[in-house]
Amino acid sequence: MDTAAINASLLQNFGFTEFRSGQQQTIEQLLKGESTLSVFPTGSGKSLCYQLTAIHLPHLTLVVSPLLALIKDQLAFLKAHNISAASVDSSASAQESAQVMQDITDAKVKVLMISVERFKNERFRRFIQGIPLSMLVVDEAHCISEWGHNFRPDYLKLPSFVQQLNIPLVLLLTATATRAVKLDMAKKFRIAQSNIVQTGFYRSNLDLSVEAVKGGQKNARLIELISASQAKTHSCGIVYVTLQKTAEQVASFLSAQGFNCSAYHAGLEDVKRQSIQERFMQGQLDIVIATIAFGMGIDKSDVRFVIHYDLPKSIENYSQEIGRAGRDGQQSHCHTLANLDSINTLENFVYGDTPQLSSIQLLIKDIQHHCENSQWEMQLYALSMTTNIRQLTLKTLLVQLELLGALSAKYSYFAEFKIKLLKSEQAILGSFNPTRQQFLKQLFSHVNFKRVWGVLDFSALYQEYGVDRAKVIASLEYLAAQQFIELQSSQMTEVYHVDVAMMDSPLLASQLANYFNDKEQKEIERIQALVDFFERDNCLSFNLAHYFDDRRVIEQGFDHSSAKQNCGHCSACRDRRVKLQRSDNLSWPSDEVIQKHLQGFKRSVASYQETLACNQLCCRFLSGISLPIFTKIKARKLPGFGCCEGQRYAEILERIERLSDA
Repeated sequence: MDTAAINASLLQNFGFTEFRSGQQQTIEQLLKGESTLSVFPTGSGKSLCYQLTAIHLPHLTLVVSPLLALIKDQLAFLKAHNISAASVDSSASAQESAQVMQDITDAKVKVLMISVERFKNERFRRFIQGIPLSMLVVDEAHCISEWGHNFRPDYLKLPSFVQQLNIPLVLLLTATATRAVKLDMAKKFRIAQSNIVQTGFYRSNLDLSVEAVKGGQKNARLIELISASQAKTHSCGIVYVTLQKTAEQVASFLSAQGFNCSAYHAGLEDVKRQSIQERFMQGQLDIVIATIAFGMGIDKSDVRFVIHYDLPKSIENYSQEIGRAGRDGQQSHCHTLANLDSINTLENFVYGDTPQLSSIQLLIKDIQHHCENSQWEMQLYALSMTTNIRQLTLKTLLVQLELLGALSAKYSYFAEFKIKLLKSEQAILGSFNPTRQQFLKQLFSHVNFKRVWGVLDFSALYQEYGVDRAKVIASLEYLAAQQFIELQSSQMTEVYHVDVAMMDSPLLASQLANYFNDKEQKEIERIQALVDFFERDNCLSFNLAHYFDDRRVIEQGFDHSSAKQNCGHCSACRDRRVKLQRSDNLSWPSDEVIQKHLQGFKRSVASYQETLACNQLCCRFLSGISLPIFTKIKARKLPGFGCCEGQRYAEILERIERLSDA
């Protein structure tokens, strides 16, 4: 397909007269059959690359996206441009999913959007294996790299799915990738370095400012910055914080000052989060005070300011978050109110996600003990509590065991189905023929009702009547769709095949522990790199471009600047360099107090697992880091929990080790 034909397709299908930077090169490479990695800034039209390409490929394009909200936005755009697209996700009814599957089988769908977790579904994997595929697209592809930010363990399995499904073409899309991450992603998908497309990272309309502000002065400075922005025009913006409680506190403070704002974080109900996001997008809300939960999918063109009230998690996060400002090309301001008060919090997120060797050994023992005929079933929450490993970390561990060949995912199912009758049982039965009535009578007779809700006993139903589980679930979903019953499913159970010999390897636990320790060290280095970035003497824009390997800026500098490495619109170029410090020197509890707290803690935890009562666990207790076992022992109510939370983890651990040796 030549350049003229591609441009004609752009106009005919999308109404655009020209491509943005990098789009045409990406599309031309893909239409030549060359897998491609494209690194474009946030909001620069990455999605068009696969949308236009998919129209001209013979078979289905499969798009993996990390958020349901992103999938819904993309589907709406595609359907608005008459491109047949669909998704398979947990929000769809059984009938809707069945219709999508039929449409795909009939080749009526060009683009299918899914989450990466969909590949865990054995029925979906079997279905998609029988469908001819032209291309796999991975959005937010930095999640693939173990050294990228927002790492999602299930993404690591995508290269093997490409081989299993015999997908001839791959497109990886991301806005933030260092040189190391780019090469890592390309290697995993066998993408030639010559097929990595990276546009200019630098955005001349963003004014970047970092200033050293003590904790007690932040609110006053925040009001000054927002007021200055809104004095020029009725502007909107985002204030990023680290913790949920900080989001609520800052939102309450700004509201009291008369600002039209709201807090947004993962602790809010889905409906409320969706409402806040929609109000912000529609201009009904001026300011959102948010944790990183407010990010992907926020494509509002007129965000005039982004303020980091706390340090961002990394340079990558900083880049993504400031990238939400000024997408209309108009001047926008990005302020960071910086000190080291929250650095221990950022580090604690990392340390809390590193499992102890003893916990990894508990996981392996659990698999060995509950493995029957080389098959192991697990429920994530229960396993997390048993092993004292956070759920996301546990997912990463299971993926690592899959990559090593010790486990292989088979399928998943809900262990519990709850039923509430919306009509009387007699009225429901009266709506069906005698054969169906008999089946439903058998089903209802094995629902253990307690007042309103009842739990279906699958085992008893099967033992008495030999009824197939899939048939039962299909019937329940039909009854729910007809509004005869309300249906709730819970206790997701995942089933794995176990390589027993590999699971018995004496080196397996230490191999996994070394992986996590290495990852922990890399994450701590990432936080230090962020501090170093803010404290450097030279241009912030240049350093940001250098970090993300923007060759044009590195080699040519800034077009409009007399100094090659000076953008002229950042605080460093304005000679406002900073040295980050703590607002106050926090005092430590005395050695005697720490020892007393730890004695009480060890007594509480000893009955669960003596091997867990080590220095690392004590350090997490004093740091106030949440762990599954702390929920069991109600650690938050114990004297001393979080008594050193203002201190840095490494310093707390050093103190505990000194006291242990004393």
